[in-house]
Amino acid sequence: MKRITYPIFAFYTRLRPLFRALCLLLVCIFSFALLGCKNKVNHFDYVSELRSNILLAQADGIRLTAYAVTRETPYLADGIPQDKTTTAEFRVSAPAGETSLYISFSLNEKEYGGDMSFDNVKMQFYYSCNLDLSRVQQLPLTITCGDAKLEMTAQTVLTENTLTPQQILKALSDAEPQLFTDMTDKYGFKGEIYLRLIHEDANYYYVGIIDRTQKIRAFLLNAETGKILAKRQG
Repeated sequence: MKRITYPIFAFYTRLRPLFRALCLLLVCIFSFALLGCKNKVNHFDYVSELRSNILLAQADGIRLTAYAVTRETPYLADGIPQDKTTTAEFRVSAPAGETSLYISFSLNEKEYGGDMSFDNVKMQFYYSCNLDLSRVQQLPLTITCGDAKLEMTAQTVLTENTLTPQQILKALSDAEPQLFTDMTDKYGFKGEIYLRLIHEDANYYYVGIIDRTQKIRAFLLNAETGKILAKRQG
């Protein structure tokens, strides 16, 4: 019996290898896309506390430190980043015997100020407000002690050589690739990050990485080179 070959089946038979190659190509593309999504995780999105700037002022026995802070609310070291708020935090070390201080200043044509609370733990006066100081280079302000008013200008500790928080986090992830790989999956980063500018004799960055079990890996980095100076696991 003569076998009947329909044109459409003959056409399909000839194109079958092409269909297989096309399917294989689509699988490869999809796989690379999934890998790309994993590699494109922006770890800076998982920073739940950021101290990006410090301003200092000192005069007549009064030392003032201002911090630019963005912090999650509520503040919980549980490895899960939450929504954040940005504040300016001021701390003043005043001569012994002072019982009340009032701070006032203006920025971007807006007035700020109020009574400073006393922190019995750090033995400092404290004031905060909803304000972004991350890009402020200098801030003229007034400290009032009773009837006396002290004018001072707080200056940033940042220099042209100070790395940005984003650059510091990149330097750390490059230096500790296994840590970041182990804590990253297709859903994102399995933890939260604390990143704080510190000023002592020079500028440094503290980076704390907290996983979902509240285990903390802490690093101290040179703020100009990004080199890890110390690390601790707790």
